[in-house]
Formats: sequence, C-alpha cells, structure tokens
Amino acid sequence: MKLPVRMAFLAAFAMIAFAANSLLCRMALKNTGIDAGSFTSIRIVSGAVVLWLIVCARGMAHGLKGSWRSALALFVYAAGFSFAYVNLPTAAGALVLFGAVQATMIGYGLWTGERMVGVQVAGLCAAFAGLVALLLPGLSAPPLFSSALMLAAGVAWGIYSLRGKGAGDPTVATAGNFLRAVPFAALLWAAMGTHVSLDRTGVWYAAVSGGLASGVGYALWYAALPGLKATNAAIMQLSVPVIAAVGGVMFLGEAITLRLLLSSAGILVGIGLVIMSRKEKVISITGGRGPTASP
Repeated sequence: MKLPVRMAFLAAFAMIAFAANSLLCRMALKNTGIDAGSFTSIRIVSGAVVLWLIVCARGMAHGLKGSWRSALALFVYAAGFSFAYVNLPTAAGALVLFGAVQATMIGYGLWTGERMVGVQVAGLCAAFAGLVALLLPGLSAPPLFSSALMLAAGVAWGIYSLRGKGAGDPTVATAGNFLRAVPFAALLWAAMGTHVSLDRTGVWYAAVSGGLASGVGYALWYAALPGLKATNAAIMQLSVPVIAAVGGVMFLGEAITLRLLLSSAGILVGIGLVIMSRKEKVISITGGRGPTASP
C-alpha cells in the first residue's frame, strides 16, 4: 500500500474516532446512570493511560512534554463537552463544537494579521449565519445553556490547539497534557460529591471515549498528518460533525431537522470556503502539524 493511501486510511479512522467521542458521551449520559463529571474524569484518566503506553512503546516517555496551561484548556474542553451533552443532541453538539473550534482558530489568525479575501469573507459570513440559525430560539433549537457550554468547550479546544503549535512531537505533547489534566479531573470528581453517579455501562463508554476515541484517535491522526497536505487534513475534519450526526440517527434515534440541515450546510460549507482559500502555511492553523485535531 502506498504511503498516501495508508495515511488516508489512518486519517479516516481518526475522523470516525473523533466523531465517536460525541456519540459515546451522549449515549452514556442519555442511556446510562453515569454523571457528566465522572464521564469527564474517566475519559481524561483513560486517555492519559493509553497515550502514556503509546509513548512508552515508542521509547519516548523520557521526553514527555506539555504544559499546565494546555492541560487546563484540555480539561475545560472535556468538562464543557460532557456537561453540554447531558441535554444536547449528538449532531447539534458536534456542529456547535466544530464551529467554535474553527471560529477560535480563524479569529486568532485575523488577530495576528491574517487577511481574508472575498471568498473567505463570504464563507465566514455563511458559517456565522449557520451557527446563529442553529441557536435561534424555536421548537427545534438545541438547549441554549447546553449550547453555551459546548461553545465554551470549542473555544477551549481551539486555545489548546493553538498553544500546541510548535510544541514538538504532537503525540508526546498530548500525552503530557493528558497526564497533567488528571489532577483537574480528580478535583472535578471530588467536587461532584453526592452527585457522583457511576454505572458500569457508562464507565465503559467513558473509558472507550478516553482510551480509544481520544488516545488512539489522536495517535492515528498525528501519524497520518505527515503524509497529508494541510488542505486535505483540514477538509477531512469537516466530516466529523457529519459522522456524528449519522451515528446519532443510527444509535440514538435522533431526528435530523430542517434547521439542523440548513445550519450544517452554512457552517460546513462556509468554513470549507475559508480553509480552501487559504495558503498552505495559513491552513496549518486548522490542520496543523502541532497537536491540533478535531476534538
């Protein structure tokens, strides 16, 4: 198998893993007795364990990197993600998260002096209109508070990704950040007090989300990136909300409303226009070579 094809397969599996995070979290919080704080804590701990084993197998545990600030951003993302999915449908949550991450990345680029051409401006306006249309009050609108939590999670992941640019080996850096996030997860779990609720199936979902969908998913993505053009890497991430939506329909019986379809079209097409119009060196902000990946 030629290298580019192999890398494409790795990237495809990674996209499925990232989408599975949304599905596993929503399934656990909707269908089992686990609480959002426990799901977050177990996800982070299991992700840290799997990533640690991966870097050990590569003989790189001695050079473990990361930072406490990045770990805090990672924790805020994971916690906001879990608490949002208590009431947020899978597809809407994945779409809001993706939009917030990309908006953070694009906003940072503009703040640091990047200039946008006409097509990019049109794409950004379309994406913003799609997000506003999704969140406007109405019978089919997702819960506002849960949407706000997911927006915060997306901003946190965007910050985490931007902080990871130039941080060296992305898998090693991510492992270090996950390990540093464990104390934050422990504090959250302790703060839940009498609200802690554990369920065997829910714990299993959280462990799979952290260990496989997050830990192994990130490792696959970072292994695939060197063989992919930055444009292709960025565009592939547009598939994550779509895969999550299909999973929500198949495994949770969630409905795809007209509002969701139109909002998805605006957000994904708009962001796609922004990404495809960028130069290779600029696209690396969203599909980059540091520890940047779809959450």
